[in-house]
Amino acid sequence: MTASPIARPGARALVRGLADSKIREVANPFMADPEIIRLWFGEPDLPTPQFICDAAAKAMSAGKTYYVPSLGVPELRHAIAEYQSTIKGRPIGPERIVVTASGMSAIQLVVQLLVDPGDAVTTTSPLWPNVSEAARLAGAQVELIEMSVEDGRWSLDMQKVADAIARRPKMLFINSPCNPTGWMMTAAEQQAVLGLCRRHGVWLVVDEVYERIVFEADHAPSVLSIAEPDDRVIGVNSFSKNWSMTGWRLGWLVVPTDLTDDLAKLTEYNTASAASFVQWAGITAIKDGEPFVAKQVERLRCGRDLVHQRLAANPRIRISKPEGALYAFFAVDGMKDSLAFATRLAGEHKVGLAPGIAFGPGGEGHLRLCFASEAETLSRALDRLEHALGR
Repeated sequence: MTASPIARPGARALVRGLADSKIREVANPFMADPEIIRLWFGEPDLPTPQFICDAAAKAMSAGKTYYVPSLGVPELRHAIAEYQSTIKGRPIGPERIVVTASGMSAIQLVVQLLVDPGDAVTTTSPLWPNVSEAARLAGAQVELIEMSVEDGRWSLDMQKVADAIARRPKMLFINSPCNPTGWMMTAAEQQAVLGLCRRHGVWLVVDEVYERIVFEADHAPSVLSIAEPDDRVIGVNSFSKNWSMTGWRLGWLVVPTDLTDDLAKLTEYNTASAASFVQWAGITAIKDGEPFVAKQVERLRCGRDLVHQRLAANPRIRISKPEGALYAFFAVDGMKDSLAFATRLAGEHKVGLAPGIAFGPGGEGHLRLCFASEAETLSRALDRLEHALGR
């Protein structure tokens, strides 16, 4: 008698059901190709400034290589609080700051903190895919508010927002400035959304990773500038973009003070903390990094203008000029399958872009180009793209 086969153990169904990263699906087969111009990921090509690297080395040499408090090194929490108070134009105390091991870790902590299986989480589309998948991993139902282009600018329909909030999701997640569109929420829109969330008791989570990378101001408007300390508002931020520290994995949250104890527990059971010497380097980045931030934003402005000018002149392309962040997000007439198109671009034309479908159904028909590279690199990539489009 033959014994019944025993099924091999595997990941739980919820994990198996998560979408693969379609950006990685394009990039992974070509990562070793030296001819590829890599504009698919969202990171500056500038290395981390030497003064930040030196601060990390100094911290390691000084023995700052041990465990630290789960909420973060106190000196870093104070530095972030002072920095955020200046940017937001109102006091934000260190007791509201939670240091995290990356911006993505910050998002995961918020989801673990607030979302139960079966809860609804509402966000906009197109949007960085990690957000919706983090919510789905927690067993949430994700509702998308589709954005559209109106009068040459990405636009958020406030009636759709009001209708979505009236259905009382657990959380509304908004990324401004936005990856991938470059859209930036206005102060009036933020006031309206905050009022709606207050009325219906909905948590408002604002991803402000790109708050300094804006092109017509020093920083983006922030809900945290108008919210009260005890409002159901959480800010997500990161060192990755502003200070060219993508590989360092260091971020933070701004939260109401009654959440910090629970976040300390969650941090302990996830990462325990970001690396000690990385946190000390973060202090130096904040305190001494303003000249670098200004230089980087000016460089990105030049990259944005170059890319927008070239793409807008192409008759097959429709593009809105990004107001912030690192990306040009553009539609290509006649392109129905952005994943296949981006894969062909990488394989045949040696230019790596992200497929629009990676950012949700509202992104299909688009491509995302990260313009955080030097002008010569961007020009070569645009030449190759134009050749692929038949110009």
